Amino acid sequence: MTTLNEKLAWRYATKKFDAAKTVPAEKIENIIEAVRLAPTSSGLQPFELLVVTNPDIRAKIRTVAWDQAQVTDCSHLLVFAAWDDITPERVNMMFDLTNEVRGFKNEGWENYRQKLLSIVAERGTEANYQAAARQAYIGLGAALIAAAFEEVDATPMEGFDPAAVDEILGLKDKNLRSVVILPLGYRAHEGDWLVNLKKVRRSRENFVTEIKQYQATGPVRPVAFIP
Repeated sequence: MTTLNEKLAWRYATKKFDAAKTVPAEKIENIIEAVRLAPTSSGLQPFELLVVTNPDIRAKIRTVAWDQAQVTDCSHLLVFAAWDDITPERVNMMFDLTNEVRGFKNEGWENYRQKLLSIVAERGTEANYQAAARQAYIGLGAALIAAAFEEVDATPMEGFDPAAVDEILGLKDKNLRSVVILPLGYRAHEGDWLVNLKKVRRSRENFVTEIKQYQATGPVRPVAFIP
């Protein structure tokens, strides 16, 4: 495999890991770094990543994850945990960090800070959590691509009880909520019903629509405002 797309074609949601194989630390760090570098809205990075290797904790998570063996048989278990709210303190923390790293303050950036603070205050706690959770999925995508690049198998999972995982990992005390988990490891070539099946994806023709020029759909009518 020489190209990224070839490696993405190679990857699949592994159903059985070889519990005797451990992913080298360097590969794990490369995957973690890809998550850290993933883009997020306003650069907030409104989620955190937990890397779980403790077998007892993973056994507890398995009991609330539909008894899926990948949780305990994998080499490393990644847990993506979103902020439970996008608070002013968290917004200011990231904006202050940006100013510190770049070594200067930008008027436009500071104006945007105030605009964002207003938006998240108006949106409310649950909507802010949902927004943060969507950003965590961007990190998940980066992890999956990086894992494929490293030829490490991965299985994205939503099949678990988030509240129970939060309790096991003490996430409530950190003002975090689990969103999705990702076991990493190496596939077992025997016992995995999916390992030798062809990857199924819709064709490009049935998946991609190219819009090359503007096409008017009819006359533009004024909008009537009702007081």
